[in-house]
Amino acid sequence: MKTRVRDIEVYYEIHGRGPRLLFIGGSGGDLRQKPGVFDGPLPQHFEVLSFDQRGLGRTDQPEGPYRMADYGEDAAALLDAVGWDRCLVMGVSFGGMVAQELAVRHPERVERMVLACTSSGGAGKPSYPLHELQTLPEEERVLRGIELADTRCDAAWRAANPGAAAKLVEFSRARAAAAPDEADAPGRQQGFLLQLEARRDHDTWDRLPKLDMPVYICGGSHDGIAPPDNQQALARQIPGAKLELFEGGHMFLIQDRTANPKIIEFLSA
Repeated sequence: MKTRVRDIEVYYEIHGRGPRLLFIGGSGGDLRQKPGVFDGPLPQHFEVLSFDQRGLGRTDQPEGPYRMADYGEDAAALLDAVGWDRCLVMGVSFGGMVAQELAVRHPERVERMVLACTSSGGAGKPSYPLHELQTLPEEERVLRGIELADTRCDAAWRAANPGAAAKLVEFSRARAAAAPDEADAPGRQQGFLLQLEARRDHDTWDRLPKLDMPVYICGGSHDGIAPPDNQQALARQIPGAKLELFEGGHMFLIQDRTANPKIIEFLSA
């Protein structure tokens, strides 16, 4: 479905039953990517709202530049559009940065919040500058991305495990093809680059101590994009925040089967 959100038409979906949960996805996120949030366990426990962010998927792509404030205000305006005054919020990676913007700008809208494999920017350190990868040749970009996603998958590991490494490369390339139809690929790539430019300036560090809702921070012990140090910094900066690291990298939510049950337990409290 589409609805008017500020200056754009936003594509969104709602699935599941239970307490209301806004799920905000990561860099380059597109609800056509499979598997996605609606293929996981969250809709079995919550009424999940998720959307393609500005410039991505089936949402409009206005002229740039975009700001992190735009993404936070888009999320708040989407809640208005669907009639959700207040809800649970979960943000993953870039979506965690957007969730922080939403929470510091509109704390009254957020009941509880999960920040997964993300960073505050500023003194709490940014996530890895993914925009720097875009100038690399494809093969080098894919391999570097794999190593950043899980620091155990370095060159030595790939040499010792060529079959597993080949599968990771295939998976990474498949995820990059966000839509079944490549007709809109150039536009989606431009929207992705605009998102990465906005991501460079993400910094909520000085505003985080104002948060007073329950916050659960989680990440992977082998994440090179949002390293454990960044998760620990977030936990120190947000009053009362709970921190838990899992066995995995940036994709710890599918690497460690104990992660989603812990998240569901927190959101259901």
